[in-house]
Amino acid sequence: MPRMLDVSDDVRAEIGDEEADRLLAGGDAPGSYDCTSCRTPGDSEQERTSTVLFVGEETAVLAFAHATCIPSQVVPVSEEQLQGAVRSITGEGAAPRTPGSNPSPATPAPTSERQATLGITCGLVLVEGDLRPALVVEPDGPIARPGSTSLDDDFLPLLLEQGFHPVTDMNQLPALNPGWSALLAMGKLHAVLQPGTPGSQAAWWQAHQPLAVSDGWRAAANKAHTVLMYAAPAGTIGHQPREDLMRQALEEAAAKGALVAATMPLAGT
Repeated sequence: MPRMLDVSDDVRAEIGDEEADRLLAGGDAPGSYDCTSCRTPGDSEQERTSTVLFVGEETAVLAFAHATCIPSQVVPVSEEQLQGAVRSITGEGAAPRTPGSNPSPATPAPTSERQATLGITCGLVLVEGDLRPALVVEPDGPIARPGSTSLDDDFLPLLLEQGFHPVTDMNQLPALNPGWSALLAMGKLHAVLQPGTPGSQAAWWQAHQPLAVSDGWRAAANKAHTVLMYAAPAGTIGHQPREDLMRQALEEAAAKGALVAATMPLAGT
């Protein structure tokens, strides 16, 4: 039976015309599915459904999502992340995590030669009357400028040079930073992407393991199609157990001139 599938040109180019046509005709496409974005049930026989192709170095996985959640697209991820996502879907080795603000150790930003770990916390922040999905980034030590032997912390100056702006009022939305995006794949945060070579993006931050986010955070991100990213020097914010305490720490950092931010699109699911 034909499915109400959307297959983008990029997905068709990856899987080929024959496979794309077979999907549209009902072959190899499930009638019911769990949306890879909102994780709720969908039915490709009753509602518009997007085909989402996750592509690693050696593996590709085709998933399905409500067309109202995300459009059909190709989502590049690392092979390790893709295998981890497959295991989480099949339940192999999946570890439960408590929804809410989730601090995550991560790969250092490539803007620095000094080894430091970036911590990212996902939380909802009230801005202009709406709860917005936010990423709060704080390294565990000073970040040096590439090639520098100075002990100065250049974390914020480096971000300012890359299009972030100082936060003076937490009640105002940060400006959009072109070329940056947050990659959510299969309902988990995988990376923060920055402009790479012309026409491409590179990972600025990449999770060692995909980071679980709360249902509320994911719903807010899918609604706004954007994510706010706040960044502060080491020791400024700290790990706050509640979102109201995180908001208070952000306001205190902004008052001290120690907070930068940007709005970026939500990439993937």
